[in-house]
Amino acid sequence: MILIADSGSTKVHWCLLTASGQSSDVFTDGINPLFQTCDAMRNSISNQLLPQIASSLWAGTLTHVFFYGAGCTPEKKVFVKKALESVFKKAEVFVASDMLGAARGLLGHKAGVACILGTGSGSCYYNGEEIEWCVPSLGYILGDEGSAAVLGKRLVSDLLKNQLGDDLKEAFFKEYETSMADIIENVYRQPFPNRFLAKLSRFCADHIDDKRIHDLVYDHFVQFIRRNLKQYNATTPIGFVGSIAYYYRPILEEAMQAEDLPLGTILQDPIEGLKAYHKEALVPTTD
Repeated sequence: MILIADSGSTKVHWCLLTASGQSSDVFTDGINPLFQTCDAMRNSISNQLLPQIASSLWAGTLTHVFFYGAGCTPEKKVFVKKALESVFKKAEVFVASDMLGAARGLLGHKAGVACILGTGSGSCYYNGEEIEWCVPSLGYILGDEGSAAVLGKRLVSDLLKNQLGDDLKEAFFKEYETSMADIIENVYRQPFPNRFLAKLSRFCADHIDDKRIHDLVYDHFVQFIRRNLKQYNATTPIGFVGSIAYYYRPILEEAMQAEDLPLGTILQDPIEGLKAYHKEALVPTTD
């Protein structure tokens, strides 16, 4: 039995997979070592994950944990590994970036360019096993073009600076039952402002038929393409994972075509591909 995780800043998709091919999918809050301590991550795993999978676990049968997560840089992934090992004491734990998880989920053992457009964003050139190089994401303050957090940031900024019209501004405040003061409080004084901004970006999905919102989302993708994807000089279709790529697919297709780049597979998350990638780790266990 193996456990695979795809973790963004907002949520973790966990998949418990047996040698017979049976799988169980559960979700918990996001785990990100850039924003959480080792103790906080361990508590999240113990309090949110274990109650959901306890009935499927028995002593000695979980052999591997493969965790792909946002913020899992070489310096920070050791803390995630420590948190997982403290909970799953008998399993071999592997931790890597969510970018590697996206690449393996999208491309398997084939080389190409893979992208994440979720709460955060990222891109890389993958050689079929490992990431060879990537344009740095830089997070939602300095980068993360194409992400939900930056889309929310730009939406809120344009609304509050009266760039999108009074009707949309009024609709936004009414739908989210919020105010400028509440937004400032959550962005500058509360934890996880990236998650907060990402949630506000859903207003775009609800009003995507409005040309002003359509154009905002379109330009959002163009910025990601020009500032990131153009550097790879890709000749094969470029794959995407993440909620932003998945739910705004028609506009992403429009932007990719306009920028003359080949569009490949778009997945909501990479779990299905990761299950296929890690199937060799599935071995029957009896102890």
